[in-house]
Amino acid sequence: MRHILAPDDKTLHGHFDPDLAPALTVDPGDTVTYRTLDCWWSAAPYAGGPHRERPRVPQYRPDHGHALTGPVAVRGARAGQTLSVRLDAIVPATWGTTVAGGWPSGFNQRYGVADDGVVHAWTLDAATMTGRNQHGHTVTLRPFMGVLGMPPAEPGRHSTVPPRPHGGNLDCRELTAGTTLLLPIPVDGALFSVGDGHAAQGDGEIGGTAIECPMDEVTVTLDVRDDFPVTGPVARTADAWLTLGVGPTLDEATFLALDSMLTLLQRLHGVSRADAVALASVTVDVRVTQIVNQTVGAHAVLRDDALR
Repeated sequence: MRHILAPDDKTLHGHFDPDLAPALTVDPGDTVTYRTLDCWWSAAPYAGGPHRERPRVPQYRPDHGHALTGPVAVRGARAGQTLSVRLDAIVPATWGTTVAGGWPSGFNQRYGVADDGVVHAWTLDAATMTGRNQHGHTVTLRPFMGVLGMPPAEPGRHSTVPPRPHGGNLDCRELTAGTTLLLPIPVDGALFSVGDGHAAQGDGEIGGTAIECPMDEVTVTLDVRDDFPVTGPVARTADAWLTLGVGPTLDEATFLALDSMLTLLQRLHGVSRADAVALASVTVDVRVTQIVNQTVGAHAVLRDDALR
């Protein structure tokens, strides 16, 4: 069964909340096509002037975080199971925006740009997978969704900014079309939401924004698994396994990513924990996912050709 969700009064929300009514309920194995706004709830492409005064859609409220579409409940999903999110297609709209500097963050202070911000307005071409800014710089697009996740089990509204073990603002550039993301389900029904489209981003997202853009199509297939328990995000790409960790420091995020990777190595290859550590030291790469979302992220990568 295929379903379609557009950003409107029924689907748009700016917080995670376990008590938020689902915009749609699907069966395991169903496919959902979302259309999403950019993270700032923009009603139109950036046209100059102060970034924070850009026109926004009527659903925006000052206390909102990222513009999310959903949530989607998966019938029969229970807390403790694993949600499988197969990313079938991710197609950016024709425009996007990158903002750097101009606000007092710790990184901007050290970069020397806290008081001197810039905005890059990008024209995006999904056919050629290229983006060009107003200064004539051209980049290759690699679109993915910054936010893919579910609400914490604790009642109340929760910010969309920090990533969590059950997803959210992961900002992992490897989660492109063709990837399957596995997440531990925190609440019955799952209540899965999507938002924060990125047309391109480097590891770390060091300036705090990527090419933030609306998405014309985000098609995912949702399923529930009992045979693959996870404690944090795990992803299967076309040629690798990824395990993601999030924490207050990069040390903690890295340990969580590696702890998950060691468990995965044990599962895949039937080795002891100590053997998994030895093999990981030879075959696994550790990367910085993002350093700008209050809770930082790291991911471990095991390429298919690294261990046979």
